[in-house]
Amino acid sequence: MQLGEPAKMQSSINVTPLVDVVLVLLIIFMVVAPQMQQGPPVDLPETARPRDQGGDGARILVTIDQAGELWIDAEHVASERFREGLVDAAGAEPNPRVVIQGDARLRFGEVRRAMLAVEQAGFHGVGLIAERGIEVAQGS
Repeated sequence: MQLGEPAKMQSSINVTPLVDVVLVLLIIFMVVAPQMQQGPPVDLPETARPRDQGGDGARILVTIDQAGELWIDAEHVASERFREGLVDAAGAEPNPRVVIQGDARLRFGEVRRAMLAVEQAGFHGVGLIAERGIEVAQGS
């Protein structure tokens, strides 16, 4: 090497800082994700074979907690204002899906009243959310 000769560049990439940042972000998302649930906590009923929810369109989540209180997305709504709350939640969306998640300890009559109110508010069809349970062997 002589004086005045330019030094050779090293063309290797150090990925250690990138891996460190990605791992920190992963940990942050793992801690924050469970807290992003909408509405009050409910104990969902179990079913052997829940169908695919399908569709990526707008969705209005209606929650019925253990006390029978109604929630639209994450907002508590009085039963007298339930229909108006649904219309407000739909906004300008032409055909949003309404999905109900009810506590497993509720009587079906309470869920059915919510389904009728959704239908009377002008929304067609209601989805129900359940957790996948243990499959029971058929034929026994």
